[in-house]
Amino acid sequence: MTKISPSLLAANFYSLEKDLADVYPYADYLHIDVMDGHFVPNISFGFPIMESVREKIDIPFDVHLMIEEPDRYIDQFIESGAHILTVHYETCPHVHRTLSYIKSKGIQAGIAINPGTPVSVLKDILHIVDLVLVMTVNPGFGGQSFIEETIPKIKQLHQLKLKHSHTYEIEVDGGINKYTAKLCIDAGATILVAGSAIFGQPNRKRAISEILQKSNHTE
Repeated sequence: MTKISPSLLAANFYSLEKDLADVYPYADYLHIDVMDGHFVPNISFGFPIMESVREKIDIPFDVHLMIEEPDRYIDQFIESGAHILTVHYETCPHVHRTLSYIKSKGIQAGIAINPGTPVSVLKDILHIVDLVLVMTVNPGFGGQSFIEETIPKIKQLHQLKLKHSHTYEIEVDGGINKYTAKLCIDAGATILVAGSAIFGQPNRKRAISEILQKSNHTE
């Protein structure tokens, strides 16, 4: 079953409570992109926003750390309500230790890879992760165009999952709409992160429904 994780980055922060209310009943997760202006060329938000949102809605937080030295902040992100905490392979010199520590705190651990990073670097940690996030754009900004060359990586992760009986979810993030969603689902993705394709639409319920219906439709 395909799951949907609307990206908070695309919401209107002037009317954030309304935007969240529009998607909350229809979403499986809330995707929270944390950017530090170093690993990626943008700065987003952190603990105060997470804690404020947590007071308003009870939905699993799918927290994506696009930051350098993520180990320094793991405990605080967990305390702020993370249900899934995803770090980038590119920022973790001791990735096995980082993922093991996240799991030891009783939440799910995810690993993300950029479009230019091959799946092969993950072969020794796939058995411990709960989620693999394939960036389908270069991270840092919303509203980018989908990179179709990432599709083979989704397929490869799906094949490895089946071959070794792994249990991780395959998440995709970047340029996801009702058309690119189908490409990803057909390749093996199980969680879709969508920003402007949901929050940029006047009817968020319909937007989510259209993404899911299109992605699960077999021609």
